[in-house]
Amino acid sequence: MVRTVFTNGCFDLIHPGHIDLLRRARELGDHLIVGINSDESVRRIKGNGRPIMPQEDRRQVLLGLDSVDEVFIFDELTPENLIKHINPDILVKGGDWKPEEIIGSDHVLSNGGKVFSLPLVQGYSSSNYFKKLITTEKAKEMDSIVAKTTFERSINEHIAVFSELLKDHREVIEECGELLIRTVKAGNTILFCGNGGSAADAQHIAAEFVGRYETERIALPAIALTTDTSALTALGNDYGFERVFARQVEALAKPGDCLIGISTSGNSPNVIAAVMAARKKGASVIGMTGANGKKLASLSDKCLMVPSTRTARIQEAHITVGHIWCEMVDKALSEANDLE
Repeated sequence: MVRTVFTNGCFDLIHPGHIDLLRRARELGDHLIVGINSDESVRRIKGNGRPIMPQEDRRQVLLGLDSVDEVFIFDELTPENLIKHINPDILVKGGDWKPEEIIGSDHVLSNGGKVFSLPLVQGYSSSNYFKKLITTEKAKEMDSIVAKTTFERSINEHIAVFSELLKDHREVIEECGELLIRTVKAGNTILFCGNGGSAADAQHIAAEFVGRYETERIALPAIALTTDTSALTALGNDYGFERVFARQVEALAKPGDCLIGISTSGNSPNVIAAVMAARKKGASVIGMTGANGKKLASLSDKCLMVPSTRTARIQEAHITVGHIWCEMVDKALSEANDLE
């Protein structure tokens, strides 16, 4: 019986770390299939300017490796549908992914398969290579911003981030808004989670849906998982802080609901755990993160990656986009009522 192994990634600027991981993955079975994100999918996970290598070039390089037998390109942010189609015996990811964070692990395990998180060779990162390609002009531009007063620097950074949102992120913002419209029109619930300032954003946006944004309308089901102190302290005490949101998702989420997971870093363990719990419950996932939030992005159905690495700028964009989504929902519901 042939044992099929599956792994996935962007594999943009393929390096020795990738080659080592693929070799060890192949040794776990008889046939290694690699799923790679399409060019558009890479852009949505890693931001504008990526990928460096087009999808067909990446596919051909991987097929040139002795360890790789087949390569499939997928357009979604996650390979979940591809994994269900291939139905591998063994699922593999690099050691920066915990087994419970690996998309498709529940499907493979339920079919009697195995899931492995293999240690990575240290010192290799496509993203680090990419950072070295930043132009001198860009560095000078950033220096000119840093040289200004705190007020001027902050305002200029804010304007630069929002200008880039308008220029390059309109499509994903509108797609997320459409997903929320479909969710509420179907009578389903929007769940929110995040830490610190992101917790405040979760509560703020949830309140706009339950109450109203600007237009008088019916109350919409939205829950911030950050507000119940009895649940948070009990779950934190009994299950650990990493499970404070996931446990609530397990209790409250239904198929067709939508979880909005907010993490400026994209790596918050309790938000990632909530995302995985939502996926298991059949809820859709919208991620809100910053420029480096590729982990959250690659686990979400849709993800807003604010083009900044500074927490303040990211959070300013998050609440603004949250307001845009509220306005989109209000407009859609108003138009639907006009047609009745």
